[in-house]
Amino acid sequence: MTFSITGHCARTDMFGVAITTSSICVGSRCPHARAGVGAVATQNITDPTLAERVFERLAAGDTAPQAVANVMDGRSNSEYRQLAAVDSAGRTGHFTGANILGANAVVEGDQCVAAGNLLSTVDVPTAMVAGFEADPDLHLAERLLRALEAGLAAGGEEGPVHSAALVVHHEQPFALVDLRCDWDDVDPVAALRRLWT
Repeated sequence: MTFSITGHCARTDMFGVAITTSSICVGSRCPHARAGVGAVATQNITDPTLAERVFERLAAGDTAPQAVANVMDGRSNSEYRQLAAVDSAGRTGHFTGANILGANAVVEGDQCVAAGNLLSTVDVPTAMVAGFEADPDLHLAERLLRALEAGLAAGGEEGPVHSAALVVHHEQPFALVDLRCDWDDVDPVAALRRLWT
């Protein structure tokens, strides 16, 4: 019931996540970023504390694949979680539990990883990665938002999405970009585009 793009800008060292889902307030619990460290998307049956644990592992020197593997190893209820991360070198890690909802897929790209569940087609993450990689000179927030729009255009979820969020962190301990549409009956991604514009 969620799809996301988690990315890093090698040019500016920004980190961020763009995400949308069928439930309310996705921005309150699923997208996470930390300046100088990385970005994480936690989804499906969400546990936001997983992002903090991944950041701790990244800060301690793990790569993104190592951090995700170490955090999810033996984790309670991991079969219901989907997790994606990118680190300061642009490496990506991900985890998808055995009991994830519906059609699901993860695609790794250059400095990014796209993940989704309950998708209308497993091609959605591929379209998102292509959207993210298309113009690396753009602001990271724009690249993430274009990737989210590409995922929606490629079919998105099985049903309608109702909330969306865009988070980017740069040099400060607070967000550079933190935009949310907590509920929209028609198109929360379009609402997010209006906010970013």
